[in-house]
Amino acid sequence: MRKFLIIFTLSFVFFSFFISWITPCYKNGLFEVRKGESLFQIAENLKKQEFIQLEFPFYIYVLIKDKAQDLKSGVYLLSSDETFFSIAKKIIHGETYTIKVTIPEGYSIQQIDNCLTKAGLIQQGELISNLDLEGYLFPDTYYFSPLATIKEIVKVFLDNFDKKLNQELKEKIEKQNESIHDIITMASLIEKEVRGLEDKKIVSDIFWKRIKQKIPLDSCATIAFILGEGNWTFEEMRKEIAKGKEIDSPYNTYKYLGLPIGPICNPGLESIIAAIEPKNSEYWYYLSTPEGKTIFSKTLEEHNIAKAKYLK
Repeated sequence: MRKFLIIFTLSFVFFSFFISWITPCYKNGLFEVRKGESLFQIAENLKKQEFIQLEFPFYIYVLIKDKAQDLKSGVYLLSSDETFFSIAKKIIHGETYTIKVTIPEGYSIQQIDNCLTKAGLIQQGELISNLDLEGYLFPDTYYFSPLATIKEIVKVFLDNFDKKLNQELKEKIEKQNESIHDIITMASLIEKEVRGLEDKKIVSDIFWKRIKQKIPLDSCATIAFILGEGNWTFEEMRKEIAKGKEIDSPYNTYKYLGLPIGPICNPGLESIIAAIEPKNSEYWYYLSTPEGKTIFSKTLEEHNIAKAKYLK
């Protein structure tokens, strides 16, 4: 009788392994392993969610491999042609499924909201409900869990911002008696105005000098921000900005002195550094050509000549 039970048990185990080996996963879908879940909880959840037929072969396999402590938390994309072996290997090796999102430097919160919506991570408008985030959603390439909440997504952005604005940069800001908010606001203007670190540092110097001398910044980028996104040509943008200079808005740097009330985009590290480390020069004016080249001028007369030459 005992011999029969042993043979029966071994046969059952072998049969379970065989069936699980040749039988693919029931469905395609996402499966989450939460932090702290045990091998047995994971196996039970796989069974409940119909990704495997039997939990027994799954956890026996993991135990035999001595990998019960190596199961990684995260979200996994499982397909209908997988077996418990391939599922176990994915979880052991931490082959989690993430959604890649690249945020270019200078994107506004609206544009970032569009990116995250297109990636299927949020509902349209979820991000832009908090405009205080403008400027602090650091441009970078991110890998988000497909099950991430809006709160978790924002935390990833802000943690990255805090990492990039390191202690050394924060100390430099403090020595200049500027606030982080003003530096990021300045960086957002620089980001939208010119390209290249050298030009950005010179424009930074021009802006800071104008603020000290109580001269309007006259930043076209702030008018473009007020007007909102548009698929304009360079000439169309010039015309729109010319009309927008009379708009009564705290972001209008033609109408009001100093910095606007907040960032107009999310600047990259280069622009932030330029805002912190302006390059002293004799220039007080600048313009950007349709090709993106920056032309600097020392006097208003020189600036007007440059406008006539490059912005015909």
